[in-house]
Amino acid sequence: MRAVSEAVRLRGCQAVHTLIAQTLSNDFVRGDHTSHAAVTITRPRPDLRQRGFSLALRDTLETLVLVATLYVLVNLSSARFVVEGDSMQPNFHTGQFLIVSRVNFLVGQPERGDIVVFHYPRDPQSDFIKRVVGLPGETLSLRGGQVYVNGAALDEPYIREACTLASCPNSEWAIEDDMYFVMGDNRNESRDSRAFGPVHRSFLVGEALLCYWPPADWGFVERLGSPGDAFPI
Repeated sequence: MRAVSEAVRLRGCQAVHTLIAQTLSNDFVRGDHTSHAAVTITRPRPDLRQRGFSLALRDTLETLVLVATLYVLVNLSSARFVVEGDSMQPNFHTGQFLIVSRVNFLVGQPERGDIVVFHYPRDPQSDFIKRVVGLPGETLSLRGGQVYVNGAALDEPYIREACTLASCPNSEWAIEDDMYFVMGDNRNESRDSRAFGPVHRSFLVGEALLCYWPPADWGFVERLGSPGDAFPI
């Protein structure tokens, strides 16, 4: 009886040991899965459409800033002028659009033969286009319809026709510092320094550089200072 009781006790202990081993094994497996889940990080996939939109928006803004900057620089350095009237024929005509450089006279001096746009001294809201004929410190004379600078006849291949005595009466001007004597190429149809005197440099807007309209007249404006110079327009 005692032997049977010992056998039963032994089996009971073995059953307890087996139960404990199974319990520990299950806990280990559950712990391993829990640990594995803890280190696994699920990250959302990037939205490629949103990223592409952001890049496109940035590129568009950079382009707009660049265009605006160039526009401001162009407007600060140049002006647009529309020719009206016949005073500069045969070289310029009504309806031509010109680009006028402000920079030329900031870094250099106006020269004889330059085509300049300037504020009309008697009404600065109005702009005129003429040709520089006389420079500071010179004496300009009109005699018999001919222009003389410091006593020497000025060769002017660019004028439309000879100036009549009615339009160019005998006169003389001593041109002061920073003053410029300007005249139209169509001498008999031009209101210029013969009527309102030399123009102060502060009234000069700039030098005509380019005719961009109409297309048939497109071309750079060259200063006609001596015989043989070709006018591209």
